[in-house]
Amino acid sequence: MAAEKIALVRGYAEGLFAIAEAEGELAAFEDELFSFAKSLERETKLREALTDPALPAEEKKGLIRDLMGDRAALLTVNVLGLVVEQGRARDLGGIIEELIRLAAERRQHVVAEVRSAVQLDERQRERLAAALSRATGRAVEVKVVVDPTVVGGVVAKIGDEVLDGTLRTRLTEARQHLSGV
Repeated sequence: MAAEKIALVRGYAEGLFAIAEAEGELAAFEDELFSFAKSLERETKLREALTDPALPAEEKKGLIRDLMGDRAALLTVNVLGLVVEQGRARDLGGIIEELIRLAAERRQHVVAEVRSAVQLDERQRERLAAALSRATGRAVEVKVVVDPTVVGGVVAKIGDEVLDGTLRTRLTEARQHLSGV
């Protein structure tokens, strides 16, 4: 990413961070934005609609309202609408990723994006965060992405590091070990 684009993404992320922090809604805001970013990654038609220059901003904001519905605070919906209205829909993923990184950094943590076949409850998230913290030597915050392609276990990505504890990977490793014997 060019230095100019990095500065733009960081500027938006810092601005959104400041708004959410001032409103006292940073934790919920982060989670809702993370969820939206993952929807944007999965849903090609949504991404295309939000980045379509021919589609009026009001319709794009309507799409966001329809998608987020009651699952997100008004602050989150309005901020997403503002970013899209400013013509930055293509940068939303990067802006959200940077905002989450900034928030975790403020708490002196790193973020682990964890893919699991099922949603993890709070206790499971805490245990996973503790295990990842021990494995990496850093305080870890867990953001869960439900991914039905994950078969048993989880895949955690922390920065450039990937820790794969899925059943599929363990079986592959066992097969390789057995075939080498």
